[in-house]
Amino acid sequence: MAESRAVTVIIPAFNEAESIGPVLVALRAAAPWQEILVVDDGSSDGTAEQARAAGARVITHPYNKGNGAAVKSGIRAATGEYILIMDGDGQHSAADALRLVGHLGPYDLVVGARSSTGQASAARRLGNSALNWLASYLTGRTIPDLTSGMRAARASCLREFLYLLPNGFSTPTTTTLACLKAGYSVRFEPIDTKARIGQSKIRFVSDGATFFLILVKVITVFSPLRIFIPISLAAFSLGAAYALWTALTQQHITNSSVLLIVLAVVIFLVGLVSEQISTLRSEGPR
Repeated sequence: MAESRAVTVIIPAFNEAESIGPVLVALRAAAPWQEILVVDDGSSDGTAEQARAAGARVITHPYNKGNGAAVKSGIRAATGEYILIMDGDGQHSAADALRLVGHLGPYDLVVGARSSTGQASAARRLGNSALNWLASYLTGRTIPDLTSGMRAARASCLREFLYLLPNGFSTPTTTTLACLKAGYSVRFEPIDTKARIGQSKIRFVSDGATFFLILVKVITVFSPLRIFIPISLAAFSLGAAYALWTALTQQHITNSSVLLIVLAVVIFLVGLVSEQISTLRSEGPR
């Protein structure tokens, strides 16, 4: 079990001056952390000054690079054996932070899984549910909350996948999928969230599409056949069914049927080669 004294708390923040002070005060009152690191991602409202006044170590980006870029800066600079990542908007509680850290040791990654009522809107809940279902299928593991920004992990695990992390809002998605597919022990711990202070930076349509693409990208890196086999089967089934129908009704097989079946074979073979490359990459020397 990890102790708080071995944990670096990383808080990516962009224009969170109103909320960052109370968040840091609550964290410092909850436990003696090794360090609390606020990454100010080009804020224009005095977020960095408020964080320093509350006793945090602050890294400042000269301009806004994105939530993921801020998290990566924090991971590179962290000195703790373990890392806790949480938002600076007041949604996450210090008590939940301690609970997540308490499960580290047996687990390499502990994700704070929000209830459906803890998510911002019905549209956001629907979108997250769809992503959770798709991620569960692709990984073969039930994932109750793929996009939660609150998580605790071994620093070495996060650094192993640092090159995969995007600069935008898909860092939680990527770290969860990467750790699951790499065989690390992952726990989903239920947490309660409060209404955030200020306005959300996530755009539902554009960032939702980004989450989907990141999900497919990460699974393609670690388990390509989970993507290629369904596409290959769909093309083969369509081609075979069309060939059977034209053979029975027109006494010949069309070029379209043959092309679909050939396409299915090609997709399957590409998937096999990708799986071999993925295996060599994952199991070979680092």
